[in-house]
Amino acid sequence: MKTRYTFGGDEHIFVEVDEEMSLEAFFKSLSMTNGVRDKKIKGVTEICPANASFQIKFDPDVISPSEMLAELKEIEKTAEHADHIIETRIVEVPVFYKDPWTHETLMRFRKRHQDPSGTDLDYAAKINGFDNADEFIKAHHAAPWFVSMVGFVAGLPFLYQMVDRARQLEVPKYLRPRTDTPKLTVGYGGCFSCIYSVRGAGGYQMFGVTPLPIYDPKQEISYLKDFMVFFRPGDIVKFAPIDHATHDKIAADVEAGTYQPLVKSVTFSLDDFNKDIDAYNHKLEEALYGD
Repeated sequence: MKTRYTFGGDEHIFVEVDEEMSLEAFFKSLSMTNGVRDKKIKGVTEICPANASFQIKFDPDVISPSEMLAELKEIEKTAEHADHIIETRIVEVPVFYKDPWTHETLMRFRKRHQDPSGTDLDYAAKINGFDNADEFIKAHHAAPWFVSMVGFVAGLPFLYQMVDRARQLEVPKYLRPRTDTPKLTVGYGGCFSCIYSVRGAGGYQMFGVTPLPIYDPKQEISYLKDFMVFFRPGDIVKFAPIDHATHDKIAADVEAGTYQPLVKSVTFSLDDFNKDIDAYNHKLEEALYGD
């Protein structure tokens, strides 16, 4: 797809790199937003990146919409030839699948669901060709995930599964959104997994919860004292299944200020990843869990 530029009044330009999410589209979008930031274009007031697109806000009294468009198109030329390599992190996120809190919530909203006869996990397993929910859960946490954007609500990561397209899980959102979702729910909609940073409305299928807070506006949690939002675009996430007792232990450690997430620095190369996805994912896990 050719990059699509759309004006949003006199103060915004929306740039759609591709209609479909892909890591290639993410890297081009990232390169372009980095290019805008590094060039320090006068008049730019905000850069808002998304999965395969981004939006630029600018002051039209400083730079005209046509001038801003010309700057972006020039930056795109460079982005098309940029290296697909980033310095990033791989993070373990413990998940209590089949937890009682999302189960209670999803049962209250079965009339809004495609299949009221079972749970969200039952439905996800069925439409993805698995025999049962446990098989789907295994597929959900077997491979790592790529944080393609953070937002919609504060701190919420959108996670793209790092497997070839034929194996990617897909689950539609609820027919009608819920008015309630437990805080730290691990959800799924379309091709994206997510973690609900706060309690509130939502339409993604609910699979479990993590005891790992990812947003703290008061910055009181030990690992969020430097910045209130845990995830960054480009982070790599490895979901790790845990039981009820482990969930409660981690939650207690977070409350006591003694819990530290497992995080390791890694270099991610999209070209090397595409050469052998499974082998590359194995190396990422070794970087996370190795000595």
